Amino acid sequence: MTQPAPQQHPLAPLTIDIVSDVVCPWCYIGKRKLEAALQLPEAAHLPPVQIRWHPFQLNPDLPQDGMPRKQYLEDKFGGPERAKEIYARVGAAGQAVGLDLNFDGIQRQANTLLAHALIAYAQNSPANGPDNALGNAVKEALLKAYFVQGRFIGSLDVLVDVAVAAGLDGAATRAHLSNAATRQAVSQADAQARQMGISGVPFFIFNQKVAVSGAQDPATLLQAMQQAVAQATAQATA
Repeated sequence: MTQPAPQQHPLAPLTIDIVSDVVCPWCYIGKRKLEAALQLPEAAHLPPVQIRWHPFQLNPDLPQDGMPRKQYLEDKFGGPERAKEIYARVGAAGQAVGLDLNFDGIQRQANTLLAHALIAYAQNSPANGPDNALGNAVKEALLKAYFVQGRFIGSLDVLVDVAVAAGLDGAATRAHLSNAATRQAVSQADAQARQMGISGVPFFIFNQKVAVSGAQDPATLLQAMQQAVAQATAQATA
């Protein structure tokens, strides 16, 4: 007896473009909130989701080899005590979504140009699937390396380790990240985000139509996704 073909979703995949940085705690928190939104019962009615990560450097002028975290906090907040107050609130927000952010473990503030280049490399890899599993895995690994493990993600060696752990070839990754054109492409993408008016991250764009700024609650993110799908449905049936 012939089996019925699996039912196709009537709409194209829901694209989620996320502009963020890998040294931004709110970006990590926002990632967890998006994941929670996609687990809500109402999300079962959404089309398949395609996530794409886009670069935004919170500190684009940081030296390529970074700077001591203590000096960074002094320059940004006026000293470690003020930073401790701010990060206490951020840490509480992280714990609320299951993240144990180890701010004290960060010894050196990283320039994130090469980290973003690694994410782009993973997303464009032939090994990556339509669900961007490889790109998502590398993004998660970089966030965890920085905020949980205290690793210096400005190091080429650390980035290659992250790439290999995700299944990428180490030598090919090192060669790609060492290419000046690779770094230039990330800088251009960062500049494009700023030209679009994006000044803070995370920044979510659903179906290139509906935008949400900040690490909003799962219900708010779900509502934006539903709005984007409703617009697509209306256009498809017009």
